[in-house]
Amino acid sequence: MARAAGGDGWSRLVAWLKVVLPLAALGALSTLFLLSDRINPEDALPFAEVDVEERLREPRMTLPAYAGITEDGSAIEVTAGEARPAQQGGTGPSAVDVTGVMTTPDGVVTRLVADAADLPSDQSEVTFSGHVVLDHATGYRVRSDAMTASLQRTDVRSDLPVVADGPVGQITADRMRLTQDRAGGGGYLLVFNGNVKLIYQPPK
Repeated sequence: MARAAGGDGWSRLVAWLKVVLPLAALGALSTLFLLSDRINPEDALPFAEVDVEERLREPRMTLPAYAGITEDGSAIEVTAGEARPAQQGGTGPSAVDVTGVMTTPDGVVTRLVADAADLPSDQSEVTFSGHVVLDHATGYRVRSDAMTASLQRTDVRSDLPVVADGPVGQITADRMRLTQDRAGGGGYLLVFNGNVKLIYQPPK
C-alpha cells in the first residue's frame, strides 16, 4: 500500500509540473517583451543626403581610377575625385581633382596634379587644366595653366607658358615637352622651347 501511495504522489507531481512549467515560461517571455526597449522610428539609420534627380540628370563616378601601359612601356595611373561620362553635346568624359603618375621603363617617376581633366572621344590623350603642376624625378617642378598627356606613348606637353623650378634655378618658357628621345638611345627628355629664360641659382 505504501508503494501505491508513493506512486500516486509522484504521478500527481509530474502532472502538476506539466501545467506549471509552461505557464512559467510564458510569463518569463512576456516579461522580456514588456521590459525590452521600444523602437524609436527617429533612431533609424540615416540615409545619405543625395539628390537622386540630379544624379540621374548628371551621372557621375566618385574616386575613379585608370591604369595602363603606353607603347614604349611607361606605366600610367590616373585618379580623380569625381568623373562624369561623355555628354550628348559631343564632349568626352571629364574629371576634377585629378592626379596622374607616369613611370618610365628606366624607373623615372613623373607626377602631375590638376584641378580638372578632359578626355576626347577617341581617348587618345588627356588634357589637364586649371592649376597644373608637374613634378619630375630630376627635381623639376613645372607649373602651367594646361598640359596634355598622351595615353598611347610617353608624351606630356604644355603649349602654354610654363614656369619651372629646378636644381639650376628657375626656368620660364613658352612651351614644354616630356617625351622619349628616339634619336639618342631611347631615353626620356624634359625640354623647354620658345622664349626660354633661366634665372640661375647656385647651390648653397
